[in-house]
Amino acid sequence: MEIEIATLGGYEEVGRQMTAVRAGDDIVIFDMGLNLSKVLIHDNVETESMHSLDLIDMGAIPDDRVMSELEGDVQAIVPTHGHLDHIAGIPKLAHRYDAPVVGSPYTIELVKQQIADEGKFQVDNDLVKMKAGGTMAIGDSEQVEMEFVNVTHSIIDAINPVLHTPEGAIVYGLDKRLDHTPVIGDPIDMDRFREIGRQDEGVLCYIEDCTNAGRKGRTPSESYAKKHVEDTLTSMEDYSGGIVATTFSSHIARVKTLVEYAREIGRQPVLLGRSMEKYSGTAERLDFVDFQGDVGMYGHRKSVDRAFKRIMKEGKGNFLPIVTGHQGEPRAMLTRMGRGETPYEIDDGDKVVFSASVIPEPTNEGQRYQSEQLLRMQGARLYDDIHVSGHLREEGHYEMLQALQPQHLIPGHQTLEGRSPYVNLATSQGYKLGRDIHVTQNGSVVQLVE
Repeated sequence: MEIEIATLGGYEEVGRQMTAVRAGDDIVIFDMGLNLSKVLIHDNVETESMHSLDLIDMGAIPDDRVMSELEGDVQAIVPTHGHLDHIAGIPKLAHRYDAPVVGSPYTIELVKQQIADEGKFQVDNDLVKMKAGGTMAIGDSEQVEMEFVNVTHSIIDAINPVLHTPEGAIVYGLDKRLDHTPVIGDPIDMDRFREIGRQDEGVLCYIEDCTNAGRKGRTPSESYAKKHVEDTLTSMEDYSGGIVATTFSSHIARVKTLVEYAREIGRQPVLLGRSMEKYSGTAERLDFVDFQGDVGMYGHRKSVDRAFKRIMKEGKGNFLPIVTGHQGEPRAMLTRMGRGETPYEIDDGDKVVFSASVIPEPTNEGQRYQSEQLLRMQGARLYDDIHVSGHLREEGHYEMLQALQPQHLIPGHQTLEGRSPYVNLATSQGYKLGRDIHVTQNGSVVQLVE
């Protein structure tokens, strides 16, 4: 069976992930993402009303024109998890393909919301939910099957899809960490990865996320981050002024931890910001999380400002706002607070806890720097990087290679420079660049089996 892999997005940058695998006459697309930094450098860009061609020209979504060169029919579009760099291209591109969008339950709910907000295209693709551990036939040949393997990441309900073919398995490995003690959900299913590596024809190709491949050691568990949050917030227990926390809105486990320890130090947690309300509200509605007690969630500008007024009236020491804006996004809540555009007043000595790292990209780094300076000018004390990454470090990569023993590797989710540490790591394990390590660019096609 002919096997081709088209690397469409995320192979020259961190963002706009998209990869297509052709097995015989059947094609599966993994991820359709957005490169948010390409949008944020423009003022007041509303992607919902933009044409896909304009977004492609901006470098914001994948250029999928190479798909016309693949001889086969797209049978499924498969987002691995709900981050925007994996799903936000679906409203702009999915309608071009007569194929369902297949994802885990939480991911599909987020895709559904993305499609509902779309203002330019009519997206009528079926939305199919499949849980980790589930399988589905691909095409009519009964020779190709897709499986979802449970992984742990900085968003709940993440999976790695595996395409089983007569030539071996194609494992699409974006994005994960080896977390055996997650705060929400099941541990990563390493037993299944080891089985896949040793059954039938083994693993023909492993497509891997290289984000932290140059960092030594292993990525800590989310339970480690939980302890870090506990230590940080309990150290502020006797402070009577304002404490504000910010994290990734989609990081439900971290939001849950912040909510718990806000209560531990005698403060009422309040979730503020449109995306904070969207992700946490969806997770609670689907029973992935139970925040328990009285947790306010406010997304719209007027309701957020009313919540801030209530906090100022009843006393900042009684509340812990958990807000959007950890990357310094211009319209996010923490940025507005730093600019003095909300009723919440930051006083000298107030604490701001960043339970997130800066995404290593110039636009984000510049915006985060500006946001921090605005907060400092008002007298805020900043607590930085109360966080663990959602991506593998060196030891995790070694462990995945040992588990899967793939014949071929395709490094992704990074620039050319960002993929070089993974190439070095794989080379140390006996792989060779140009023979079984395939370093590609966006718009390239790798033929594995002719």
